[in-house]
Amino acid sequence: MRRSHFLLLPPVVLGLGLWMALSAAPPFREISLADLRDKIEGGWAGQMIGVSHGAPTEFHYLGKTIPEKDLPEWAPDKVREALDQDDLYVDMTFAKVLDDKGINATTEDFGAMFKNARYRLWHANLAARRALKRGVPAELTGTPKYNVHANDIDFQIEADFIGLMAPGLPQASNEIAVRAGKVMNYGDGIYGGMFVSCMYAAAFFDNDPRRVVEAGLACIPPGSPYGLLVADVLNWSRTSGDWIEVWNRIEQKWDKRDPCPAGAGKPFNIDAKLNGGYIALGLLYGKGDVGETIRISTRCGQDSDCNPASAAGIVGVMTGYRKLPEYWKSGIAKLADEKFNYTDFSFRTIVDSNMKRAVALVEKTGGRVQADKLTVRTQAPKARTLPLWDDYGSPVERIDSNDSRWTFHGDWNPLTPARSQRAKPGKVANTKGAEATISFEGTGAIIVGSYLPTGGKAEVWLDGKLERIVDVYPDEDAAKGDESVWHAFGLKNASHTLKLVVLGEPYPGSKGSDIEVQALVIFR
Repeated sequence: MRRSHFLLLPPVVLGLGLWMALSAAPPFREISLADLRDKIEGGWAGQMIGVSHGAPTEFHYLGKTIPEKDLPEWAPDKVREALDQDDLYVDMTFAKVLDDKGINATTEDFGAMFKNARYRLWHANLAARRALKRGVPAELTGTPKYNVHANDIDFQIEADFIGLMAPGLPQASNEIAVRAGKVMNYGDGIYGGMFVSCMYAAAFFDNDPRRVVEAGLACIPPGSPYGLLVADVLNWSRTSGDWIEVWNRIEQKWDKRDPCPAGAGKPFNIDAKLNGGYIALGLLYGKGDVGETIRISTRCGQDSDCNPASAAGIVGVMTGYRKLPEYWKSGIAKLADEKFNYTDFSFRTIVDSNMKRAVALVEKTGGRVQADKLTVRTQAPKARTLPLWDDYGSPVERIDSNDSRWTFHGDWNPLTPARSQRAKPGKVANTKGAEATISFEGTGAIIVGSYLPTGGKAEVWLDGKLERIVDVYPDEDAAKGDESVWHAFGLKNASHTLKLVVLGEPYPGSKGSDIEVQALVIFR
């Protein structure tokens, strides 16, 4: 763990107590049911517009900003892209758990839905669903033991539904976020969802982007890595009128330690806090203008569809649907009754559902409905402290499968890009007894490979002892490259030997017994 993270708190954090005291009054706020619906519509519309606009650029610009000339041109019909985006369909199916089980739904309730969901998933979501199907309890499927993507962006892009049902209720938002976020994330990965959902909660009664970002920061521990990054963005943006200057400072300080197997040691970064910083940049420099907010949060690169989706959703709540420019929203009316893929919801019915959940949460927290008005007993933001995963060290080397330090015995063959969905495939075997061996020095490692519809099982031996039996079946009929075949952290800082032994057995549901080795990522 980098102890320096916890020594000094930035000035913006020290000033939060005063900000919170001022923002706590008055304790009761009124909003008409018509205005509540308008803001909820604006939030869902903002997500749809932001993700559709940024979709062509997603992860095409890694560690660099997107030139203005390369931004996609917007047309109203492009919003249709949102009907098949995981930002929306996962978000909505988690919302349905609260509809079906009530607003006190448990982590186990969210996990039961997720286990049986048939939609396409990636990263922390995919790892969580695989773990659920293999018998891991939902309380543990987001932990680093089972999910090497624990700090990834997944819950951050799916937590919008929580803030959208929590007008002025950041503490209630945090409580739901912990229950839902545990399924796929841990530590900073959950803090990302808390940060985003608390900004939505604040946006119902505040249209100042800086105060809204400060409200999100107040919901997470200021000494956490996520909290420190957001505090940096707030501080740097006070003295710089150039968002790209702040973006450069974020890169220099924070774009270093992503443990995700797809990004470790590479420019690719799907870390929640880094991308959360881009959401904050879009809000702070967009200044409440939805188009400018989308433009900046997209141009930050990396997950450049998810980040403008969250940022635009928050601005959509601030302004309400009625005041969103026709240029951006005019395509929504045409598809307002079409269902989002893998869900029971259309734009119109998710708003209806959201309204009911918002009223129920307001009533649970001491508010009430009177005629056409909702009286909210508002809450001050309050940080919720969770265990962190920040002791994995740093990725120091990626040893590809064609490196001479690997030793392969048995029938190993190249895996074609078409099967692996990657430009540089590794080596694959499916016959019993085929072995891949490598030695390394470090405190952690990930064997990187692909999850395959033809995936099978293998033994992993660490320093001469059977560590565990793994499989590489994705529980989908599609290959997913750059995934963790096996990972372990907290090892003794010494020389270690890994041996992977192919069992020649398919995982139940798989069409084969393939095991692929792409690389070993070493951490110290």
